Amino acid sequence: MRSKIFLYLFIFTLMFTIFIYVNDKKILDSQNATIESLEEKLEESQLQNQGLTQSNMEHSYFSLENNEQAISYFEEQGIDPETIENTLKEAIISRNQANEDNELVPFAGMNGIMRINKMKILNHKWILADFTDGTYWGELFITYEIDEDNNLNLNTEKSFLYPVD
Repeated sequence: MRSKIFLYLFIFTLMFTIFIYVNDKKILDSQNATIESLEEKLEESQLQNQGLTQSNMEHSYFSLENNEQAISYFEEQGIDPETIENTLKEAIISRNQANEDNELVPFAGMNGIMRINKMKILNHKWILADFTDGTYWGELFITYEIDEDNNLNLNTEKSFLYPVD
């Protein structure tokens, strides 16, 4: 009788050990699959990040903050290059009046008032700007100068209006 109890106990222990082994093996395989999946996603994200970094560098090539010659130009004029971008944006956006079209936009608003929304300062002389009246929109090429009295002169050189479909 005692030997049968030990035999059943041995068989139960063996079955329990096999069960634990199989269960742990499944858990380990599942975790390894998850780790491999996450490593693949990490590699994809790193490649995407490298691509976005390169794209960002290409897009920011024509910008005041990355143009050493333009920064040097402002420094030689005694103008702080870090504040000039905000000054220019404020000067252009402040021309958006409540009841009038922005004077830099050479088109009259057809479905509202023409306002400049966005702009990109390319260097120490040029600005690109986007304008709209809510339905019609276009872009401007603006030149600017800061004279010796620190007065800002803005001139719209070219502009176009996109056709509405």
